[in-house]
Amino acid sequence: MKWTPGTDNDDVVDQRGSRIGAAHVTGGGLATVVVVVLVARLFGVDVSGLLGRGDQPSAPRSDQQQPPAGVDPDEKLVEFVKFVMKDIQDTFEAKFKADGKPYRHAKLVLFTDAIDTGCGRAGKAVGPFYCPADEHAYIDLSFYRELQERFGAPGDFAQAYVLAHEIGHHLQKLMGMEQRAEAFGRGHTRNEVSVRMELQADCFAGVWAYAAKGKDLLEAGDLEEALTAATAIGDDRLQKQAGIQVKPDTFTHGTSAQRVRWLRKGFERGEFDVCGTFSTQEL
Repeated sequence: MKWTPGTDNDDVVDQRGSRIGAAHVTGGGLATVVVVVLVARLFGVDVSGLLGRGDQPSAPRSDQQQPPAGVDPDEKLVEFVKFVMKDIQDTFEAKFKADGKPYRHAKLVLFTDAIDTGCGRAGKAVGPFYCPADEHAYIDLSFYRELQERFGAPGDFAQAYVLAHEIGHHLQKLMGMEQRAEAFGRGHTRNEVSVRMELQADCFAGVWAYAAKGKDLLEAGDLEEALTAATAIGDDRLQKQAGIQVKPDTFTHGTSAQRVRWLRKGFERGEFDVCGTFSTQEL
């Protein structure tokens, strides 16, 4: 991916220099959710769609920048993240403006090991996630090494896809998709709702990739990097990789084929209206 270092982006909050104790959550409902997401994380999935939907009390958290002291081995990666996040949100903001709708920027918080969020305290085992309660996305940058080494999905555009997916969840909040999901959920299981939320976020990531291509930011092989990442974190593939029986009724994010299909769908059309995962029978 073509990108420029030195991007000024206040939407990226670096708290890697602030370490808190091991993640611990109290309270029945939220604790149960976190147990679920930690189990899901063991299978390598992105678990943003399983976090609280904004009705849990917020945990104390600060957006003050606290980068690590001394030499930063991830300095270049942080620069890349700032560039990509700015382009993602600039793209979505422009599309909202064209439709006459306001856009609120999300924040991306970089952390190490554990972080307090509006959805409770989370450890890096949760993986990248979006919290609708505070409209922040969170990532421990070590996830990118795991994405490459454990799941065989290297490349900077695979990393960019992860960010675009999380901001896709932010779009869902701005669009009121949580209410749509709630209505859909009256006749379906929670897992079925989660799959459709996650596939829609993949499609929104594809919409951003379409715009990035139009800006000549993509290089040869970039789309393939994102598709490889989407394939690597399909529920069916992860269950096979874990050596357990594939059980579709336990899926929370969709199969590899579904994730690839919806990412491609957004990339090929470049419009939000093609991402109607709640209005189709075929995923």
